[in-house]
Formats: sequence, C-alpha cells, structure tokens
Amino acid sequence: MKKSAIALAIALGTVSFHSAAEIRINGFASIIGGQTLDSDDTLYGYDNDFDMENRSLFALQLSADLQESLTATAQIVGRGQNDFDAEFEWAYLTYAISDSSQISAGKMRIPFYRYSDFLDVGYAYRWVKPPQSVYNLSFSTYNGLSYIHNSTLGEWESTVQLALGSVDDDIVAITYSDEAELNNTVGINWTLSRDWFSARAAYFATEASISAANSPELSGLLAGLNGYGLTQQADDIAVDKDDAYFAAIGVSIDYNDILFDAEYTQFDVDNSILAKQQQYYASLGYRIDTWTLHLTYEHNEDKNENGEFNSVPLTISAPNGVTIPVTTDPTNPNAPYLRTLVNGALAGARAESETWSIGARYDFHPSAAFKIELNQFDNTLTDQKVELLSFGIDLVF
Repeated sequence: MKKSAIALAIALGTVSFHSAAEIRINGFASIIGGQTLDSDDTLYGYDNDFDMENRSLFALQLSADLQESLTATAQIVGRGQNDFDAEFEWAYLTYAISDSSQISAGKMRIPFYRYSDFLDVGYAYRWVKPPQSVYNLSFSTYNGLSYIHNSTLGEWESTVQLALGSVDDDIVAITYSDEAELNNTVGINWTLSRDWFSARAAYFATEASISAANSPELSGLLAGLNGYGLTQQADDIAVDKDDAYFAAIGVSIDYNDILFDAEYTQFDVDNSILAKQQQYYASLGYRIDTWTLHLTYEHNEDKNENGEFNSVPLTISAPNGVTIPVTTDPTNPNAPYLRTLVNGALAGARAESETWSIGARYDFHPSAAFKIELNQFDNTLTDQKVELLSFGIDLVF
C-alpha cells in the first residue's frame, strides 16, 4: 500500500460517516532525530550523520463499530526509513463474544512483549525507543487469530491472550533481509495486575524456515555438505521447518512517581546456525511534574551450544575405501576443511553486549512529549563502545 493509502483511508472514513457505521480515527506520530557520537560508529540504524528519518513515522488508526458486537480496525503507518510510504500494519475484525472475551482475525501485532501493542506509539512509553536488546526482533505482526479473556482473581485483574497464525516476511536473521516463514505459530500470554503492580509471561512456538539465498557463504556451506552426502550436518545448520520458541517474563511498577520495568526474553531455533538469544533489561524512572527521568540497563547474549560444534567429519570414506578430506577442494591439500568453516559460522553467530541509557521526557502538551536519550552500547566481545544521542517529539491525535 503506497502513499495513496492514507488518502483512501480518510475517504473511506468520510463515506462511512454518512452510512451506519461509527468510525473513530486516531493517529500518532514520532519525529525523531539522532546520530552516533564517533565518526565510524553505527547503532540501531544511525551513523555519525544526523538522521531524521530512521525512526520518524506518521500513522492513522481507524476503528469502525459495525454494531452487533463487531468492529473493524486498520492501522496505516508511513515510516521515514521507507520514505513515508504508507502501509497497512494492522487490518483485522474483532467480535465481542461477551463483556469479558473477544476474538479477532486478520493482521495484528504479535503479542511478544509488554509494549507490543504500543510498539510504534512512542507517546505510550518514556524512552525514545524501547530497550533494543529485548525489542530486537525485526518483525512485529502476524496473520491469524487472537482470543482475549479478561477476568478477576480475587483482587487481581487477569488478562489471557491466545494467538494462532503465521508470519511471512523478510526479516533480519542470517543477513539483513532474509525471506522467512513462521508457520503454525501458537502462543499465550498472561498478565496479572493489581493497583501499581503488573506481571506478564508469554510463550510462543512456531515452525521456522529462513532462506539462505542472500548469504553466499551459508549457501556454499550447505552445497558443500550436501555434495559430500552429509545431509544431516547440512540440515543442522539450515533453517528449514525447524522448531522455534519465544519466551518472555516481565514486571512493571507505577507507584506514586516511581516507574520500574523489567523484561527477560529468550528465542531459539533448534538445529540451525542461528544462535540462542537471551536478553533482559531493567529500567527505573521518576516523574517530576511534567518531566520523567529514566535510567536503563540492558544485556544481550547470543550463543550456540558447545554440542553444535565439530559435527562435520574431517574425512569420509569412499565406497572403494579411499579416504576423502571434507574440504572445499579435495584436490587441494591446503583447502580449508568444511568443519572449520561450519565451526566459524557457528562461532560468528555469537554476540554479547551491555547497554546503558539515560534520558528524559517532557510532556509540554496534553498530546505531545519531547524526549532526549543517550545510549552507550558496549560490545563486550570486542570491547567496542558506541554512543548514540537521539531526541524528538512523540504525539497522539
């Protein structure tokens, strides 16, 4: 959907105002600029040149009450990183089964995180961007079904959400753009809240397939292993209909003027070159009138298990009993062994980092807030530090 989508949506809304449906149009926007503080550094899509497009966006959300407990919702977002070309991010129908439960169908936000529903609505949280060590998956929506049930357990409010569907998108995985399918995705999240405290847990399972077509190195390794008849070893590094899961727990406190959020997430694709990812953050905030000051610590660790290494043999035996070295070129005694290359690819997936962030939010208007934030990212494997300064305005309308 291109730029004409917004105009079309507004036109549709206008038409519907004259018909029976009650249309509600809301919107939100972020105008964010940022740059790294050293000339050769890059972080979160920013480099040392000041950039106002990377995280800026405009969005419209339309909700139509179709009566008889049925509503239709669409969200159209134009992102600066895509030249503000507008696209439908959400498009789904919701049917209220009762006062406490509802079912939705269509394209929706996949509810991995505490802030999943507000991921693009910067006005809903205190950071310029949610902690990137945790909020680092490059896809955020799915096509499918969602069932939500609200209830009370004593003095606690309980919300359980079940999700079923699939993801078919280009994601950041092996390279920065890989064709991916997450089929038969099923998950649950449960939120318990009381007064100023809430806790949340989520678990999702899926069948993951990610194309290696954009990675000549991985495609070459797979071809080499299959050429030697090592199909099991090839399957163990390819991402082809492999079981995967995402798990998360988190707590949130909003007590008087003290704010605290913490989330831990874990993501893994079995029998693949992708490393198991574990990450968490803890963030403390304090409100002073219209100001909110905050400090956040993040930790990320991606690593393949030791048992995944050295699975490729150094030699195989031909039917005639001749020993053949498993290398990139068996006729060249100096050619690298495929075991070395596979081990290198597994080791190359390792990552470990810590990030400290300090920032402030100033609510200068009932519908708008100015934010400024300094992130210091520390790659603890290479001891490389990168500092990023970003600031801007989030608003809702």
